[in-house]
Amino acid sequence: MTLEAEAPAARKLPFYMRGNYAPIADEATLTDLRVEGRVPDGLEGVYLRNGPNPPASKGVPGHWFMGDGMLHGLRFGGGRAHWYRNRWVRTKALEGAKPMRDDFSRDYTVGVANTHVVPHNGNIYALVESSLPTRVSPELETLGLEDFGGKLDFAFTAHPKICPVTGEMHAFGYGFAPPYLVYHRIGADGTYLQREEIAVGGPTMIHDFAMTRNHVIFMDLPVVFDLEIALKGGMPYAFSDDYPARLGILKRGAPASETRWVSVAPCYVFHVSNAYEEADGTIVIDVARYDELWRRGTKKNFDPARMHRWTVAPGASAARETPIDSRAIEFPRIDERLNGLPHRFAYAPTGENLAADEEENFSQLARYDMASGACTTRDFGRGGVMSEFVHAPKGPSSSEDDGWLMGFVYDGARNASDFWILDAATLETQARIILPRRVPQGFHGSWCPGF
Repeated sequence: MTLEAEAPAARKLPFYMRGNYAPIADEATLTDLRVEGRVPDGLEGVYLRNGPNPPASKGVPGHWFMGDGMLHGLRFGGGRAHWYRNRWVRTKALEGAKPMRDDFSRDYTVGVANTHVVPHNGNIYALVESSLPTRVSPELETLGLEDFGGKLDFAFTAHPKICPVTGEMHAFGYGFAPPYLVYHRIGADGTYLQREEIAVGGPTMIHDFAMTRNHVIFMDLPVVFDLEIALKGGMPYAFSDDYPARLGILKRGAPASETRWVSVAPCYVFHVSNAYEEADGTIVIDVARYDELWRRGTKKNFDPARMHRWTVAPGASAARETPIDSRAIEFPRIDERLNGLPHRFAYAPTGENLAADEEENFSQLARYDMASGACTTRDFGRGGVMSEFVHAPKGPSSSEDDGWLMGFVYDGARNASDFWILDAATLETQARIILPRRVPQGFHGSWCPGF
């Protein structure tokens, strides 16, 4: 069944339960993989991607973001694709545990672990922003919760930033009750180094943040906790015209009291592309920016996100706003060896095949040259619906654009998915791994070299 030809009964379901958003019912390991083209010799490791996949026994979750996490992975080495496999992250939530205790306190050991999967210090973490990280193996097996020696006692973002210079992992958590925002700093060796409670105006939803060589930047934006929605079982946040939009800039390692706040125009951002500092201390932050998100009383939950730049000069009280492109994008990524450092290239799904709800059926991959302003695209054709693509360098000292881009693309004609490996500079195909099954639309993944 293609995305264009669904039965009337299926169309009555929310978008995240139909088409290629619909969950799959089983786990599999496939070793006889059909490959068009050639897997590059330099790819040695595992690609892992996370996303919601609620089991049928749980019924329909209240929102796409609430489904239990399932990992999808491929192992590469010696110019071959050795296997594809998928596994649920075996969390307490999957087993039926509830995140709220009887006294209405939050149990951070319960979460769906459905948003990202990130390697650090020889470990791989399945992440969701409401809960503790879950350690998983390169073979996608669940190993257990991570609390960094008992020091982590709060929520942990699905978007930690790993500094390529120090190896430190910077993260945060947010909540609907005080403390609303907590900053975490973890050493290159996995030691929990710092916990800071950052003062924000209320229970704002903070999905991502930014990091530079010397600072972390928190996005305190006007999507805030809504108890009425929460009691109905939906995603419990809504846009507020009364909540100021601002960025909190904190020097890495400094106490929370030194946070500097600068204003931005009202908006929402799920995902940061990258941030860095110029020679004079000016901070540049590139994001996928929504004008607004989840405004109550409107049929359409949000307009498309677009590539946008905030520039914060030393001492400025407000950021300078620069729209970069008018096309719809999401899930922007860079060469992660440049996290927090000046970058030239960014890559993001794009296309105008967007539904009126929260469905994003992107069919093209955009390559942004931030130096020249040029944007080139790779189209995956009619019926092709892509997920996020990640960057893998060809070698430890290769240049920024000398690498590969990889990700899943749903083929509506086959009702199955392919894994594509493209040249990062040209967007030309290097290899296409043709799978005999669907990989549902998901969220984020990582290239894990050496695992």
